Amino acid sequence: MAVINFGGVEENVVTREEFPLEKAREVMKEETIAIIGYGVQGPGQSLNLKDNGFNVIIGQRKDSKTWDKAIADGWEPGKTLFPIEEACEKATTIQYLLSDAGQIAVWPTVKKYLTKGKALYFSHGFGVTYKERTGIVPPEDVDVILVAPKGSGTSLRRMFLEGRGLNSSYAIFQDATGRAKERAVALGIGVGSGYLFETTFKKEVTSDLTGERGTLMGAIQGIFAAQYEVLRANGHSPSEAFNETVEELTQSLMPLVAENGMDWMYANCSTTAQRGALDWWKPFRDASKPVFEKLYAQVAAGEEAQRSIDSNSKSDYREKLEEELDELKSSEMWQAGAAVRKLRPENE
Repeated sequence: MAVINFGGVEENVVTREEFPLEKAREVMKEETIAIIGYGVQGPGQSLNLKDNGFNVIIGQRKDSKTWDKAIADGWEPGKTLFPIEEACEKATTIQYLLSDAGQIAVWPTVKKYLTKGKALYFSHGFGVTYKERTGIVPPEDVDVILVAPKGSGTSLRRMFLEGRGLNSSYAIFQDATGRAKERAVALGIGVGSGYLFETTFKKEVTSDLTGERGTLMGAIQGIFAAQYEVLRANGHSPSEAFNETVEELTQSLMPLVAENGMDWMYANCSTTAQRGALDWWKPFRDASKPVFEKLYAQVAAGEEAQRSIDSNSKSDYREKLEEELDELKSSEMWQAGAAVRKLRPENE
């Protein structure tokens, strides 16, 4: 484990140099890893593990769209693809990658197969952290571990195929065998992490729910919409408003921030842009910080978790979700975005 200085604060991280793939495979050589769920994280994590030489099987409901997707991805029924119960029985490590609502529903089934010495792996701390709300209480004689890639399963897989890694957090909730940490780190390396940083189940879910509602999705969409609407209200065309709000940021500036940092980008833009950005970032921070403080407080209190559980468990959840997503898709801003994307040179 390496100690890295992050802006003056030291943290423990695990890199692929100190914990190479060969070591990870050695740790898990006697294990059968069952991926339960083939939705958001399941495909990326399972395919990366498979390509990295781990013994992986998939557990999924038969005759479902995700069962068919697993077959399309090369998993074979009766060999590497099984109903959930059968996969759990065969596994020594169960990677529980269903949605939060799905985990609650399937937990009574999975729990039956968590015999002594097995490992239960999560990529989100939700189920265990909010156990009073979810009912997910693992047996005391199994390892309970977490590896949470900091991005979607699609990104995890895409970066793996490009020879890159997506950073992940890892946590140990319960070490029943004395092997929990090496199992977690080995699996973190196996799924394609760039490096692994320590956290806890509670900190993971709190930061994750805050991030999703904040700068990763909720806040960024809100900021996009506000600027786009102001530009349109002042006579700018949809194309101009979208390019100045979204396209330039995502296609030109954010890749530079990812490569070199915001300070580098500020130092390498025009003096006019530089001056304006330096003058305005603090007012934006001051305006949005109270919203983030309210958001964090609601996440920490479990209110956001309960709202998610309540809404996701309703029989008409999917229909209402589609309506809300369609509102985004059909908005003028994202209709303009669809047109702009078609005009990118790579689409010619």
